[in-house]
Amino acid sequence: MKSIYKLLIVALLLNVNAVYSQGCDIDDPTSSTDTTGTQSIKLFGYLQPQFDYNFTDGDQDNTIRFKRARLGVRGKVFNDFSYYFMLEASPFIGGTADTYLMDAFITYEADNWARISVGTFKQPFSLDVATPCHMLKTIERSVVADQLVAPQRDFGLAVFGGNKFNKLNYSVAIMNGTGLNQGDNKKKKDVMGRATYKITNYLTLGGSFRFGYPIPNNNDDDRSSYGGELLLELDKLRVQAEYIYDEGAYFAGAAGGCGTTPIALGEKRAGAYMLATYAVNEKFEPVFKYEYFDPDTDLSDNIGYLERMTIGFNYFVNNKVRFQLNYLANIETVVNVDNDQLLAQVQVKF
Repeated sequence: MKSIYKLLIVALLLNVNAVYSQGCDIDDPTSSTDTTGTQSIKLFGYLQPQFDYNFTDGDQDNTIRFKRARLGVRGKVFNDFSYYFMLEASPFIGGTADTYLMDAFITYEADNWARISVGTFKQPFSLDVATPCHMLKTIERSVVADQLVAPQRDFGLAVFGGNKFNKLNYSVAIMNGTGLNQGDNKKKKDVMGRATYKITNYLTLGGSFRFGYPIPNNNDDDRSSYGGELLLELDKLRVQAEYIYDEGAYFAGAAGGCGTTPIALGEKRAGAYMLATYAVNEKFEPVFKYEYFDPDTDLSDNIGYLERMTIGFNYFVNNKVRFQLNYLANIETVVNVDNDQLLAQVQVKF
């Protein structure tokens, strides 16, 4: 809590008129830009209280919790230098009641095609991971992204190029590979990148790669990951799909995305998802997602194999307040388990 108070005090002392566009308040270094070239600071964040109901055998557990509770500051200090700082206060992600540092990086904007960031931020891999948490179309990210793009946040150096007006966007990074709150004592680092190209006004294709050494104090056991993505936007219809393949060593201590419990993985693992939404009007948006995840592709009749359908909707009270309702139908093909979920979330961002 002391960290939050200090952050608020700093923001009040330095407060000036912010000139960032609406899309700037995201957890992605690629958008840490300010076109004025003057000193500015902005306080931002969002809260996501959530209700979980589990359709399990016997007692059907349910709980009210915070999915995320984040507070950040971003701004520009001198010409082409900007900064981004965010704290996570939800104990359901950090695992403790303590507020902890989630993102903190400095960006030098040498050019639209060379924005250099250093600090802690998301790994540039996967469309699903790159999507800001407060802009996700479903309450939960895809299982494959949460399990295989781990750690999702890490310490490193990255270069980003392009923006929403360019057909081509790219990002490459050198990162520790062990994630937040983990020491790194390896000689070797992880190398990763992502590129997207807008084929037409409606269709964007992209791909990601990662090669690294995920286990602390281990310079021998490596890991390779590859991903392909598609985004189709036709008027009110939006469809995105992604496939991720991963093999080699992994480190469960790096955890999954947003507090997800890591699943035991085999030597080779893969998964995919397809997500479709339709904006009926500016307030109501039905959503459907189908996904699968195979934690060990070499193992037949794997009890860990999962298929899931998510059905629900998003309701936007305005551009700051959103309500989401999702039913998660989990499908096990080997051993059937009663573990469907009903999730409801309210989000307020500022």
